[in-house]
Amino acid sequence: VFIAQSRASGSHRDVEDEELTRIFVMIPKSYTEEDLREKFKMYGDIEYCSIIKNKTTGESKGLGYVRYLKPSQAARAIEECDRSFRAILAEPKNKSSESFEHDYYSNNARQEPRGNTLPFCMQPEFCSFEKNESRIQESVSKRLSVVSRLPFIQEQLFALFDLVPGLEYCDVQRDPYTNSGYAVIQYSTAASAIYAKYKLHGFEYPPGNRLTVIFLEDGSDSSE
Repeated sequence: VFIAQSRASGSHRDVEDEELTRIFVMIPKSYTEEDLREKFKMYGDIEYCSIIKNKTTGESKGLGYVRYLKPSQAARAIEECDRSFRAILAEPKNKSSESFEHDYYSNNARQEPRGNTLPFCMQPEFCSFEKNESRIQESVSKRLSVVSRLPFIQEQLFALFDLVPGLEYCDVQRDPYTNSGYAVIQYSTAASAIYAKYKLHGFEYPPGNRLTVIFLEDGSDSSE
């Protein structure tokens, strides 16, 4: 079963390929593509691995891509791999890799390091992370908030989010003053919630009414 894309998203295959199967990771500069494949093959079928290199020197920048055959495999890798890899979904290829690398470094530089999440401190660029709480990346959780300009019908919204496996509950609430829709969705795993968010954020339901889907704190330790 495929979830229909909003019209602005292009074809299903394009969206799935560009947004849901490729992950971006931070790695030691000594890693080869084989090392990268070895670390991530346990999460699913890898289509390819690539290491980003300095165009002038040919040396590794300590960053790489892993592309899986299925979105669920990429989601599992993000959820289960060691935190030191700082794995995230990669930007679509139509965004330049340089700007994505810059955004990635900027975002990671603003996260408060926890425990031994930065094992690469023999490398100067990984030692300059600022402890700045003014901008925090969105925390991933198993719970989602869904907002709409129009009110929701409990059964219909449940059926929509139940297309992604692992739905535990769907709680629809209504604002009596604005008549807008608000719901809390919870899945059994963070991987399911990640997949549902990327599939349904911006989805038109009903047609012409875009859903806003964001992660909600579910009370668990975010480092998990």
